[in-house]
Parts: sequence; C-alpha cells; structure tokens
Amino acid sequence: MFLAPGSSLTRWVSVSVRGLRGLSLFSSSESSSNWSKVVSDAEKIVGYPTSFMSLRCLLSDELSNVAMHVRKLVGTQHPLLNTARGFVYDSKNNLQMRGLIVLLLSKAAGPSHAASELLTKDMVSGIYPSQRNLAEITELIHTAFLVHRGIVNLKEWTVSDGPLKDMEFGNKMAVLSGDFLLANACTGLAELNDTKVVELISSAIADLVQGIYYENYYNVEDGLGDGVDTTPWEDQAFLSHGALLAKSCQAAMQLAKHDREAQRLAYLYGKHLSLGHKLNSDLQPFVKSRLGAMTSFSLSAAPVVFHRQIVGKEKWHQQLQEAKTLRNQLDYSKLLAAVKSEKGVSLAVDLCRYHSNRALEAIQAFPSSEARSALENIASAVNKF
Repeated sequence: MFLAPGSSLTRWVSVSVRGLRGLSLFSSSESSSNWSKVVSDAEKIVGYPTSFMSLRCLLSDELSNVAMHVRKLVGTQHPLLNTARGFVYDSKNNLQMRGLIVLLLSKAAGPSHAASELLTKDMVSGIYPSQRNLAEITELIHTAFLVHRGIVNLKEWTVSDGPLKDMEFGNKMAVLSGDFLLANACTGLAELNDTKVVELISSAIADLVQGIYYENYYNVEDGLGDGVDTTPWEDQAFLSHGALLAKSCQAAMQLAKHDREAQRLAYLYGKHLSLGHKLNSDLQPFVKSRLGAMTSFSLSAAPVVFHRQIVGKEKWHQQLQEAKTLRNQLDYSKLLAAVKSEKGVSLAVDLCRYHSNRALEAIQAFPSSEARSALENIASAVNKF
C-alpha cells in the first residue's frame, strides 16, 4: 500500500487498495445470481455444501474466544470486522470456492489406475478422504490470509476509523487468529503424509506471501514502459490470487496417484480460472458503473494497469493530477472516465475471456461427467459481466 516515501500519491493508492479488499467476486446482482446458481449446483455434486467445510475449526474453543473479542471492534472501521462478517454471511458464495474446485476436480478425475483397490473403497461420492481434507486445508489457508490482509497501517489512522486502541487491538486479533488458522492448516497438511503435496502447498503459501508483499509495496509508476505488456500483471496476480488454487488442484491429483499429465492439466485449470476470477473482479467498476457515478477502485486493478501502459507515464500523471480534489483526494469518477476512454478495459475483458477459455481447454481431457460439466460452468461464468 506504499509508494516511495514522501510521494503525494501515497494516500490515494493506500485508500484505493485498502477499500477494495472485500470478499465478494461479483458486484452486480445479475452476475451474482448466475454465479450463486453455478456454485449451488456444483456443491450438490460433491456431496454437501462447502460452506460447512471449515465448521470443525470455526466452532473450536479458540475461535469462539476470537469471535468474542472481535465484537469489541463493532463501531470501528477495522477490516477484520468486515472479514468476519463476510465469512459468516457469504451471500455470494465466494469464500469456499477454492475448496469446491478441489473437490470437483477430484471427482472429475476419479480414481487412477495406480490407486490400490483398498484405497478406492474409502471414496465417498467419488472423492478420497485425503482430497476432502486437502480442500479444507486450502480454505483454511485462504481464510488465514484474508484475515492477515485486514491488518491496518496505523500510520494512516484517522479519527473516523475509530479509537486508536481499538484499531491496535484489531491488528493483534488479525495476526493471532490468522496464525491460528494457518497453524491448523499446516497440521492437517502434515497428516496427509505426502511429501510432494506438502511441498506444493508450502510453495503456494510462499507465493501468497510474495504476492501480497508486491501488492503492499505497489508503485503507480511500475510497468510504465514502452507498449502494453500484460505479463507482469499476470505474474503478480498469479502469486497473490492463483497459486494456492492451482497447486491445490495439482495436489488433489497427486493424492489420487494420477500421472504428471493429469496433474499438469489440473494445475492449468486452477491457474487460468483464478486469473479469470481476478480480472472479472477488477473489471466490475468499469463495466457496470455509469459515468459520473460515485465508485472506487484500486489503482492496481488490471484495467488501470493496462491503461497506464497505453497512455504512458506523462499522460497518466496528468490524469491523476486532474482527478485530484481540493482536499488532495482522488475523484474516482474522473479517473474512471479517463480509463474508460482508452482500451485498457477492453484489453482486460479480452484477457479475462482468454483465461476462461484456457481453463475450459484444460478440463476437456478429463472424462465427461457431472463434475466436469460443473467445472466448465464455473469457468464460463467468469465471462459474465
């Protein structure tokens, strides 16, 4: 969330990023309704609603104590409160999506020829118990990082955020509760007794840390070179939003003793689906909002990043200055109009469709089934704006 020290744009970028760390993927009611139906249909295939996957952990004594303390943050603007509220009331079915994808891929791939007959007998609804455990571990890791991302930079604290002592307390709770979830995930990971799976998920955690570090120290001048290159944005987005799902999908194939090709295809599906999700989320303010309407977005959103590359450094800084208000804040409606006037939005839409199609291609190698159809529907839903 920081630019170089002393930069006049530091506060702008910090507010734009901090204000957009919500939990929902789709903001429009039409897209949300379509997405919820796709998820609901998919959950029926894997045997039970994935919203209950982490119930055992969430109802533990440790988390119950955390929940009691989080109530002290009511009335403040601490992000941990919104994260907790979103986890309890996930109306748009986004928080458990990673676990659901892992379960669907596990069911779509089925048992491998290398799996023993005894191992196959343990399957429930076509999914091994170890794969269900992996899905829960994936969700715990994702939730832990969601909680950790809610830590507030107290150097930017204002009176409107709430009492300083409450914000400090919220930060402590975010650190401790996130660490608790991550520790539970790591314990479950060790219990899978598969060194390759441990290596895959451990590397995904490292990728998440690296990706969030890049986000926090994002500079508005990054990527302002000659021409348009989407690769840097894709690389960073994969670390913070795609690595966990991609490597969890691969790990699910490893647990069922599938060959390297099946693992590669599962990895590609998770990777491209995640990038398509991220692009769809970044595009929402630009494809749904009306010019002049009050809205906000991150300056690291894909359409903005591509727009900066198209117009160049000089014009980009000029547009930022023109969008600056008398209170030294950013008028998002003006900047939104500027981004919409160029091809950054259409480039992001095309890239979203590309990743959706690549995810669909990857899943075609798996046998035709209800689970594969659900995975295809989820990949197609990414294209709905």
